[in-house]
Amino acid sequence: MNRIKKGDTVEVITGEFRGERGAVRIVLPKEGRVVVSGINLVKRHQRPTGRVRTQAGIIEFEAPLRLSNVALVCPRCHQRTKVAFQIDGEGGKSRLCKKCGEPID
Repeated sequence: MNRIKKGDTVEVITGEFRGERGAVRIVLPKEGRVVVSGINLVKRHQRPTGRVRTQAGIIEFEAPLRLSNVALVCPRCHQRTKVAFQIDGEGGKSRLCKKCGEPID
């Protein structure tokens, strides 16, 4: 089970965007990266390629951040926190906030 999932609110803890919060749009677990809405905006100069309908010009999009550079924000206590896991009697796993102890899911 991943510590950060799509739709979670995260806070950037290092780098240029330190302290900013946003919702997770895409999680890329194999690369260890996450795309956060409104954070790490980059511009790409795209040239039209042949007859294929590609968007040409300057395209602005969110680039992925490393998972180690973001921290989950607890929906209950609204603080940046680490994630603990709890296994219930039926073998299911759930995420917990380490600061307040409340379940995240």
